[in-house]
Amino acid sequence: MKVVIIGGGACGASAAARLRRLDEAAEIIILERTSEISIANCGLPYYTSNVISDRKDMIVSSPEKFKNWFNIDVRLNSEVISVNPSKKYVELYNGDKISYDKLVLATGAKPIVPDIYGIDKVKIFTLRTLLDADNIKSYILQNHVKKAVIIGGGFIGIEMAENLLKLGLSTTLIEAQAQILPSFDTETTAFAQNEMRKCGVNLILSDGVKEFDNGKIILNSGRTVDCDIVIMSIGVRPEIELARKAGLETGMGIIVNQNLQTFNPDIYAGGDSVEIKDFVSGKNTIIPLAGPANRQGRIIADNICGIKSVYKNTQGASVIKVFNYTLASVGNNEKQLKANKIEYRKTFIFSKNHAGYYPNAQTVYYKLLFSPEGKILGAQAAGKDGVEKRIDVISSIMRSNGIVQDLLDCELCYAPPYSSAKDAVNILGMNADNILRGLIKPAYPEDVENDLLIDVRPETAYKTNTIKGAINIPVNQIRNRLNEFPKDQKVILFCNTGYTSYVASRILLQQGFNNVYSLCGGISLYQEILKDSEQNLSSSRLPV
Repeated sequence: MKVVIIGGGACGASAAARLRRLDEAAEIIILERTSEISIANCGLPYYTSNVISDRKDMIVSSPEKFKNWFNIDVRLNSEVISVNPSKKYVELYNGDKISYDKLVLATGAKPIVPDIYGIDKVKIFTLRTLLDADNIKSYILQNHVKKAVIIGGGFIGIEMAENLLKLGLSTTLIEAQAQILPSFDTETTAFAQNEMRKCGVNLILSDGVKEFDNGKIILNSGRTVDCDIVIMSIGVRPEIELARKAGLETGMGIIVNQNLQTFNPDIYAGGDSVEIKDFVSGKNTIIPLAGPANRQGRIIADNICGIKSVYKNTQGASVIKVFNYTLASVGNNEKQLKANKIEYRKTFIFSKNHAGYYPNAQTVYYKLLFSPEGKILGAQAAGKDGVEKRIDVISSIMRSNGIVQDLLDCELCYAPPYSSAKDAVNILGMNADNILRGLIKPAYPEDVENDLLIDVRPETAYKTNTIKGAINIPVNQIRNRLNEFPKDQKVILFCNTGYTSYVASRILLQQGFNNVYSLCGGISLYQEILKDSEQNLSSSRLPV
């Protein structure tokens, strides 16, 4: 059996290595159009700033290793320009034709570079390969770059902002949308945006690039931004042209079945170029992440070798470092749920990464999205320690079609340096369960403007810091001040993070006050969002 693999990235390399482990006799050829194979793409921003200083550390494997270990023929700088499915061969740019029994399309995706007026008048880079990173490093060093601009607030853009700042560059990030990191909801990105500004990034939101003009970027608003170098990071586009020209079915990406097989039984596809089904909505989507790509390569190899293997949809689990913060998510966010008309409920909590009485406990923010039946639809978190650990646990429960009760029942490791007896995962389950049982009526930051606000913290806390317009009735006084609570008006109780207001609401609900709500996330979340909103507004008024 002769297997030709187009693309030597995560999917292609994984497929090739798995194929050899399953079939020692197979002839395996990887055709890679660049001069690199199997590099650590996700580490490129950190290599750019020399956080990862040794170039060799960025090379996961090499053609020599593939040959010596696996007897796989890797051909670099070998661009495939066409596929002939009927005659079962691929044609290279130099005219060579290579036959195959099975073909794997692992063509990946390419950075989007829009056709903006004057784009040739500034030095613009994209970051997708090790060579890209080398070129960025060399240009910064040789041209004494002082001012960097990143266009796009996705994962690579955010990571590049941090790493360019590490190099001492004045760094501006421009995002046309109202928030960075579109896979997260606005409450979660507020933490990241506030952290980026605190650490020195000039963050411009809700403003796109109109044109470039000799070291300046002119925005749609009319503002101008000076730049010595521009990193274009507005996303990637699946490489589907080969598949389309070969007559394979394509949409946003290459269409495959659950075995990652195209409608042509001898052609498989995986990685950033394919459409896969979303775990929550069941709809086709594109997920350009390394984890899914690696798994898909293994699944393709299994199926080629007769081991029936399926890709069980994508949860989109992801994590990113934003200076001193970590953000992680899994499943759908609110925007996706609304777009797909999926009914949902939500809750927010703050919880310590380990026992509060153990030194250096850090507070972590969590958001949980779930259906009226309790099915987990998504989760997000932001904090400094233990963030991705909890999201990974929730991701695993989701994979088993878990419900909020499973979060409550989840038995996790506990010792004071690592966790609490009631872990954040358990508390999320408890909160969601209380909401579904009607034991708490949740209110959210967007609800506070037109309702009666009651701060249930001690008077000292209230006088120090509260929400504008709120009155103070401490929780320990509620039973003696019931006459101060109206029954014909919606009342929102709040505290620092939501627990005390929950306790207060339970007292009132059981006293017949049925229009009482507890502010999820409390004043901590509300003020984080308010701070972000005010800085966005302030930034939009300032010249650059």
